[in-house]
Amino acid sequence: QVQLVESGGGLVQAGGSLRLSCAASGRTFSSYATGWFRQVPGKEREFVAGITWSGISIYYSDSVKGRFAISRDNAKNTVYLRMNSLKPEDTAVYYCAAGRALGRSGDQYDYWGQGTQVTVSS
Repeated sequence: QVQLVESGGGLVQAGGSLRLSCAASGRTFSSYATGWFRQVPGKEREFVAGITWSGISIYYSDSVKGRFAISRDNAKNTVYLRMNSLKPEDTAVYYCAAGRALGRSGDQYDYWGQGTQVTVSS
């Protein structure tokens, strides 16, 4: 069993930066791939970035590639999402998720956090 808690969201102006954290409990977290997703009310959940347990493989959506960076510190059971050059269209609730394999579909993840709100003002 893995419990995930996101933090680091907030209000930022366009062009600014935020770093989200996903803190996990559960001794097997380091063996899980972790993904970040986001969702706007009325829209489908969108994959943002994902990283394997080793950190060797990383995926990004085209909409954030070059602006966002995912990383993990298995010793701290934490995955990070560094978000630079933020745009108003990045506004959403951001969720982290853990699963046995890295993928772009939310169906591939078994555990989810409660989400953290990111709001980018123009």
